[in-house]
Amino acid sequence: MISKIRIFLEMIKFEHTLFALPFAFVGAILGAVTVEKRLPEWGECGWILLAMVGARTAAMGLNRVIDKAIDARNPRTATRAIPAGLLKSTEVIVYIVISFVLLFWAAAQLNPLAVKLLPIAVFMTVFYSYTKRFTWACHLVLGLTLGLAPLGGWVAITGGVTWTSMILFVTVALWSAGFDIIYACQDVEFDRKEGLYSIPARFGIARALGIARVFHALTAVGFALILVLTDLSWWYFIGMIFSGGLLLYEHRLVKPNDLSKLNAAFFTMNGVISAVIFVFTFIDLVVVRSW
Repeated sequence: MISKIRIFLEMIKFEHTLFALPFAFVGAILGAVTVEKRLPEWGECGWILLAMVGARTAAMGLNRVIDKAIDARNPRTATRAIPAGLLKSTEVIVYIVISFVLLFWAAAQLNPLAVKLLPIAVFMTVFYSYTKRFTWACHLVLGLTLGLAPLGGWVAITGGVTWTSMILFVTVALWSAGFDIIYACQDVEFDRKEGLYSIPARFGIARALGIARVFHALTAVGFALILVLTDLSWWYFIGMIFSGGLLLYEHRLVKPNDLSKLNAAFFTMNGVISAVIFVFTFIDLVVVRSW
């Protein structure tokens, strides 16, 4: 059993929960300070953590089950647990069900709106994995799905939705869609051969990277708008500038004729960016104001 769990966690890249989790807490802190005029309680943070783990685990598990046939034909993904025979689809489905139970349980401890919005989150996690079969806008669907992390954190604390929370949602959605376009560049030939849809397969790698740059430029604008619309100050501004520099560096790592540093651009840079925004938001709204 321990071996199976270890294989499952490796299959879903559990460590990449770092992409979305910091933004869930950014949404929680911003919502608490902006709307509730307080800081999130430890118990609320714990339930948000469990909800995020459940949501992300279920989403990745579903993706691996739904895409198992495609993964088996792609040399890059053929060694994943299901096509390699290390896990059965039925075993993964058990983990998915447990993850959804965890998500619903955690949401129920927060507020009624968090529970009412869960069907949207569940639909998006299922729907995304099918979009590459019929639209090159699949990256935007993934972005909207990951954008639910900060929006969910905001709703978990405040029990409501505001324009500021929606700007945060769209900002993270654009950031996610941008880095997913970069990631998809490595599968251009396979996607075209299999009749799968993606922005790189549709427009070519050079234009796809240009679209990703536009998305990330809009991401920077979104982070700036959040500074203007909330009680954030200089500490957040420093983190915002730092994250903007990281986005620029990310795009310097990948070139149309050289994708050798794509993993560093996708995994390392984006994990650091989400952590930077969270850390400087935390310093600004929690550490500095408690002195």
